[in-house]
Amino acid sequence: MSDAIDIPALKDWFIGLQARIVAELETADGLPFRTDSWDRPAGGGGISRLIEEGKLFERGGVNFSHVMGDKLPPSATAHRPELAGRRWEAMGVSLVLHPRNPYCPTAHMNVRCFVALHETEAPVWWFGGGMDLTPYYGFEDDARHFHQTCKDTLAPFGDDGGDGGDVHARYKKWCDEYFFLKHRNEARGVGGIFYDDLNEGGFDRCFGLTQAVGNSFTRAYLPLLQRRRELPYTEHERDFQAYRRGRYVEFNLVWDRGTLFGLQSGGRTESILMSLPPIVKWRYDWQPEPGSAEARLYSDFLPPRDWV
Repeated sequence: MSDAIDIPALKDWFIGLQARIVAELETADGLPFRTDSWDRPAGGGGISRLIEEGKLFERGGVNFSHVMGDKLPPSATAHRPELAGRRWEAMGVSLVLHPRNPYCPTAHMNVRCFVALHETEAPVWWFGGGMDLTPYYGFEDDARHFHQTCKDTLAPFGDDGGDGGDVHARYKKWCDEYFFLKHRNEARGVGGIFYDDLNEGGFDRCFGLTQAVGNSFTRAYLPLLQRRRELPYTEHERDFQAYRRGRYVEFNLVWDRGTLFGLQSGGRTESILMSLPPIVKWRYDWQPEPGSAEARLYSDFLPPRDWV
């Protein structure tokens, strides 16, 4: 690998990020996460950290993976056909958290680095990542806090190094467009930030931006859980939560590039599908009661809007 890309340093940071986030989540929940290390027969492996039936989280996982191969899978070359056939390495941290209380939102965060290798050419590298929030019952204060944290995180990086546009505005729009169920014509949640194929401005800038995103996740998310975790709820709210979790499943299995890459590259299925919620329901042509809190999610929160 190129001397300009310090793979051990990247790996150390990603593993450290996983450990720091899990420590904060264990403090919030009160129960420990399970640790499950795994090897990938085709090259590499990872560490899965998982909690099920916790005091706060019904299910949650924080995965680290570092995998490699001799030939890029189709999902990785769809937008870069010139890289087909290259050797590759990919590493990152991905998490999904499903609290039990329906008033606590589900959250997702991912940060990753990808390198495509060629014997006679320089490595081609890029970073990707982001975070997004999926509430079942909307609270404007929560959405504003999450988005403000995302905006503050990206503020030091100014423009995107390419077209000169504001990084947060661009990544916020990208998130709204990416986490969208085209077959439903509906957003998955209230968004956040998303970016991929990032290499503008050089390696140090792109790695620094990715570090900032990963390090800011718990500041964006944990305060929301503390506000909502003790709110009383009934089976009515749990039923709606299970129904809306169905949208989460549909997105991850139909549209998510990370899921597709993991499965196509021979990743560990248990870790890839860790993001799916434990209790889900589908109903035929269900519609919320007009004027209800459930209807407000569709009218006031799912349509993309500027929260800050």
